[in-house]
Amino acid sequence: MILKLKQTYSLNAWIIIRAFLLYLIVSCLCSSICYAQASLSITGTIKDKKGEVIPGAAVYLSGYQIATVANNDGRFTLGNLKPGNYDLLVQVIGFTPQNKNVILLDKTVNVDIILSENITELTEVVIKADPNRQRYINMFKANFIGNTPNAKQCKILNPEVIQADYNPAKKLLTVTATDFLIIENKALGYRIKYLLNFFENDEKANVVFYSGHPHFEEMERKESRRKKYAKPRAVAYAGSSQHFFTSLYHNRIKEEGFIINKITKIPNKARLSDDIINANISRLSRTYYGDSRLNGMFTDSLRYWRNMRTEPATLSVLNRSEVLVDTLVKQLFKNVKSVAYNDALYVIYTNERETTDYTNMSGHSVNRPLDIPNYQ
Repeated sequence: MILKLKQTYSLNAWIIIRAFLLYLIVSCLCSSICYAQASLSITGTIKDKKGEVIPGAAVYLSGYQIATVANNDGRFTLGNLKPGNYDLLVQVIGFTPQNKNVILLDKTVNVDIILSENITELTEVVIKADPNRQRYINMFKANFIGNTPNAKQCKILNPEVIQADYNPAKKLLTVTATDFLIIENKALGYRIKYLLNFFENDEKANVVFYSGHPHFEEMERKESRRKKYAKPRAVAYAGSSQHFFTSLYHNRIKEEGFIINKITKIPNKARLSDDIINANISRLSRTYYGDSRLNGMFTDSLRYWRNMRTEPATLSVLNRSEVLVDTLVKQLFKNVKSVAYNDALYVIYTNERETTDYTNMSGHSVNRPLDIPNYQ
């Protein structure tokens, strides 16, 4: 699932950036979505690119607390599953972690998963020390995990797998990982294995984008010790992206406190075309540098056109008309629905207000119309 928003912590008014087709992972969102039906299984074999089986690989279901280990023949089985859309995560030493999407309808599905050797583990790599590495990792943590009270109780246990690259000219931070990120969330009692596909923080556009697949494990083995997390988990779920998509599937957006609007792009009439702007800059630059006596005369004009070039070609406009669920959600299969839209969606959660602590500590700036209260 690819969303340009924080998946772990709900924003007070968050935006789902454009996606042409986003599969709603029904079973992964809420186990109550699928009702009494025959239990199904996902079976398969883990192999390398030469076709040799790989024993001992760990196989996880993304978004669940379900996992297994491949046997000596590389075979695995994940049973007692409901129809739905699943993401398998596979991990074994010496190979790059892999994910595989599987749709269960009315029968067991068998899949082969091919792993690639992890070159960084199999060869000696000399890495030049980067004095800014810790700063980049801190930037990543602030945007990936956040700065909320809950986030302060989260810790990445294996930061050595993080590969960060920063482009100062573009003010663009990109992050990948050579293995699962292991995140300990003491606020909610979870240990999370997160297969990070991609992370990008564009400071100029003020946009954070990342995609990946989580697997959850309980930190406490005893059920009696997990009870203390029930309330914090319920609070974290309310208004989250998972809550939103579950409500979307059940067509209970209004009942659950969500409002959906659209953000559309319109031409910026104050900005002329690039051809006109560049022609004027070129003309004024030749005059400016060709005759020093005219420098003062042309400075303001040259600055005017250069400033116009930095203006956006389009402007984002919030359409306050509520978006109807049936215009977004389509039945894909019997137990799987899809969400399709062209414009960005502006989603407001009205059952909770933004606290002062959240505003001061989250680091997120959310623009909202003046007549909209500080809802989540």
